[in-house]
Amino acid sequence: MNCNDWIANFLATDPPRSKSLVVTIFGDAIVPHGGMVWLGSLIELLAPFGVNDRLLRTAVFRLAQEGWLGAQRDGRRSSYAITPDAMARFVHAYRRIYASPHVHWDGSWTLVLNGDGALNAAERAAVRKELLWEGYRVIAPGIMGHPAADGAALDELLTRLGVAGKLFVVQAKTLPQVGARPLSDLVASGWDVAAVAAGYNKFIAQFEPLLAALRATGADGGDAPLSPASAFVVRTLLIHAYRRVQLHDPQLPVELLPTPWPGALAYELARQIYLLVHAAAEQHIDAALRREDAATAPLEAAFFDRFGGLA
Repeated sequence: MNCNDWIANFLATDPPRSKSLVVTIFGDAIVPHGGMVWLGSLIELLAPFGVNDRLLRTAVFRLAQEGWLGAQRDGRRSSYAITPDAMARFVHAYRRIYASPHVHWDGSWTLVLNGDGALNAAERAAVRKELLWEGYRVIAPGIMGHPAADGAALDELLTRLGVAGKLFVVQAKTLPQVGARPLSDLVASGWDVAAVAAGYNKFIAQFEPLLAALRATGADGGDAPLSPASAFVVRTLLIHAYRRVQLHDPQLPVELLPTPWPGALAYELARQIYLLVHAAAEQHIDAALRREDAATAPLEAAFFDRFGGLA
């Protein structure tokens, strides 16, 4: 199977949904160029995935309704940009996607407590939703916890929700002199790591043949190198599929995960593929953006930090 056969098979058997695909392309391809795109460029970028003009307009309209995108018109042309409120979430989510998953445990848990009812119902619901997305779980009524919390991300989240200073945030450790259950037992009751592992294993099964095909391109007797357009499709499908499983991973420390953990293999597979296609894909992205706007921002420097460095 060559790369183009792999692309055709993937799109036939597991086609991405239009709205979710737009989010992937914004995060992976458009945010590094400033986060704004003209509709004509977006149509060009989505076309290889079978997303027509009507489906695309519906997707961006819904994302605008949900506060992710803002729309502007210039005569007969429309542009879309990530809203300021959504940009922080995009940057945080995609920084997590491209980062190494190897987190180690110091034996402590971060607990977020709402024991005195300082939040109203709407605030409680918003905090619960966002913390669950960050990988926290309900430990007890009014208490959510995580064994490897990102303190800066938690502070940003609580500030964004307007509840900073209304909750107790503490770190907890087992008291060695007390004969209690180890805190590590909370993992089994709070997280379905088997489902996350199954997602990673599916990703590995889908993308290992692609890596083999990419390594064969350009070799003696092998297939011709991917065109920039095909490289863009590969890069987008890779991040789209990896994002779907990785953002459901609670990012638990390696000491609390089953061994071997497929998340580490999935990350390395994604990294290897991204290294092989990102530059050619960028040629296609840059050309598509500049066809509608010659003043498109160049790639931000942070782009090259993805997956440990895109040397």
